[in-house]
Amino acid sequence: MAGRLIKLFAVSLLLFLSLVVAALIVHLSQPGWYVRYWYPLEYEEFIVASSADNGLDPALVASVINEESGFDPASSSDAGALGLMQLMPDTANWIAGKTGGTGFAITDLDDPRVNIAYGTWYLAYLLDRYDGSEVLALAAYNGGVENVDSWQASASAAGRPFDSLLDIPYDETRSFVAGVMEGRDAFRKAYSRELQI
Repeated sequence: MAGRLIKLFAVSLLLFLSLVVAALIVHLSQPGWYVRYWYPLEYEEFIVASSADNGLDPALVASVINEESGFDPASSSDAGALGLMQLMPDTANWIAGKTGGTGFAITDLDDPRVNIAYGTWYLAYLLDRYDGSEVLALAAYNGGVENVDSWQASASAAGRPFDSLLDIPYDETRSFVAGVMEGRDAFRKAYSRELQI
């Protein structure tokens, strides 16, 4: 009887260790199906079109949406940001003025097509403002232009280049930038066909 229990335990342990090793291999190799599980994609047709219109990497845009709203078009923040790309109403009104959106109403941000179009325009504006620096543009997208300008000036006054880990004092913004950068790579790997990259 004891021999059977030892054999059963050994087989169970071997099976458990095999599953752990298999899971580790999948996690480290990150095949497309695994990445797709952790990084779901929706609204790719709007992402691709708006990214092309604004000269952006669709994987970057998908990652911003994933970080900001988890692809929930009804998402809203405590600060008042709305929709997939979490645009503040004042920012959206400013974008509407810059892009000719004369009939724009805040409720339009509930429409994924409009929200993505405005969010990608704004992200392209920020990339241009910060000379193509994705880190600075993403920090400004999440933490605000005035804050990033101040953080950048502080780093410059200290005689060193801006360092996202050192110079972004907001945990949320640091986490947002890191999450978007990591997610961009995942979206590129898992959805190159859908995002046309």
